[in-house]
Amino acid sequence: QVQLVESGGGLVQAGGSLRLSCAASGRTFNAYAIGWFRQAPGKEREFVAAISGSGGITVYGDSVKGRATISRDNAKNTVYLQMNRLKPEDTAVYYCAATYSSPSIKVASYNYWGQGTQVTVSS
Repeated sequence: QVQLVESGGGLVQAGGSLRLSCAASGRTFNAYAIGWFRQAPGKEREFVAAISGSGGITVYGDSVKGRATISRDNAKNTVYLQMNRLKPEDTAVYYCAATYSSPSIKVASYNYWGQGTQVTVSS
């Protein structure tokens, strides 16, 4: 089992950057694939990025491809999401999630979720 805590959200102007962090508990952190999802008010939860346990495989959603980089530091039990050239459409609550399996773009594939961190991008 793993517990996740997101941080790093905030208010940023369009064109700016943020780095979100997902800090995890557990001694087998490197066995979990980690995904980032976001949800804006009134919208479905949307896939952003995912990374395999070793960090060797990364997957990105179409809406952030080329602007986002997911990475992990297993020694720190932390996954990062670097977001560049932010747009107002990126405004959402961002969640990280863990699965004891391969990275997935589907919400239902993940067993553990953090509480979310708010990202607001102003125009």
